[in-house]
Amino acid sequence: MNSVLKFFRDPDLGSIEARRFTVFTERGLDRIDALSNVPEEMREEMRVVASVLPFRVNQYVIEDLIDWSRVPEDPIFQLTFPQRGMLDPESFERMAELHRSGAGRDQITALAWELRESLNPHPAGQREQNRALDSEGRTIAGLQHKYRDTVLFFPAQGQTCHSYCTFCFRWAQFVGDKALRMASNEAGQMHDYLRANPAVSDLLVTGGDPMVMKTRSLAEYLEPLLGSAYDHVQNLRIGTKALTFWPYRFVTDPDADDLLRLLERLVEAGKNVAIMAHYNHWRELDTPIARAAIRRLRETGATIRSQGPLLAHINDRAEDWARLWRDQVGAGIYPYYMFVERDTGARRYFEVPLARAWQIYREALQSVSGLARTARGPSMSAGPGKVEVQGVTEIHGERVFVLRFVQGRNPDWVQRPFFARFDPEATWLDQLRPAFGGERFFFEEEYPLTAS
Repeated sequence: MNSVLKFFRDPDLGSIEARRFTVFTERGLDRIDALSNVPEEMREEMRVVASVLPFRVNQYVIEDLIDWSRVPEDPIFQLTFPQRGMLDPESFERMAELHRSGAGRDQITALAWELRESLNPHPAGQREQNRALDSEGRTIAGLQHKYRDTVLFFPAQGQTCHSYCTFCFRWAQFVGDKALRMASNEAGQMHDYLRANPAVSDLLVTGGDPMVMKTRSLAEYLEPLLGSAYDHVQNLRIGTKALTFWPYRFVTDPDADDLLRLLERLVEAGKNVAIMAHYNHWRELDTPIARAAIRRLRETGATIRSQGPLLAHINDRAEDWARLWRDQVGAGIYPYYMFVERDTGARRYFEVPLARAWQIYREALQSVSGLARTARGPSMSAGPGKVEVQGVTEIHGERVFVLRFVQGRNPDWVQRPFFARFDPEATWLDQLRPAFGGERFFFEEEYPLTAS
């Protein structure tokens, strides 16, 4: 941010002062003053885990979102700071021993890469099976095309975040290995691909977080889509956690006004602009600057839709989801998805059994009005598609999960119900088995679950 700060005058909140963006990573853990009251043993555990999984947090999250009197149970602390249980006991001890022995950076880095390989860095076949190909059959870097209607674009300038979520399924983007990274700074390739694929109605700009980009960079990707050659691209989605981790991006950052004007131009030209906001807890909406950012975004004509996974230690209570959805509806945000924690990274620490996830979802819906019941879930973004747990029931004496595809690699799968044997411990699709003596789910002729 520029050295000269500015104020924004909110009609309800009065003057809001700009803030300098200050970030801490693994090497800056000891510079976070708030950690001085955390036991040294816990701080050492953080260093060990942060050697393997990415860590990044900013001053706003530290000062405004975390209740330090509740640490380590505080949900936003769990969302942003490493915890011992994020690594399996053997992996943790191997890395901890290197730290205790005073090992050099090279040794720690070498072990970190070894351990990361066991954490399924790119789940659901996203690198091998979601490839977008050019006219000569070559993979286009930074594009994914899994579903017929929707293309994902990973702009190189947006492959970081204002803070990192500890559960993030794209953690492999942030560990410094270009081989694991999905990114492109070739706007022309993305535009060419969209022109060549008239069945695509949705472009999802994702990351990382595209909102870490300067507005002029974002405009280079999006403004050309106003041309008539892209009339079929009706919906422009931008995935972001900035409304939680850095709402100043939309209020007092130097190019905040430019960003809002860009969104307005896109809306006025007839595009449906959807901000796909990542929320994990109602506390993320509970600051004046967060509410001001939401209001400013909505004034552009863009819609805000919320999504996030159900996570142990953070939001695995129905009352938290019910309050989150109520508060979002009150702020003009559309609840969109409750996801199941993906089978990657720190999954072992955050995953919740599917049966319990469905019960939490059901109880949360029972506590809110119809306006908040737009959230679909619990949904697994698995290899074959987005699979929703619709319920648990008994059919012909067998207890089963009722499942359906919300989205599928094959569009014919969508809304087709199917059944799996009830398993109270299962946390992911590939742990389920067909009900009624079946050997394979109907979609496995085309997409075997071993490919997930």
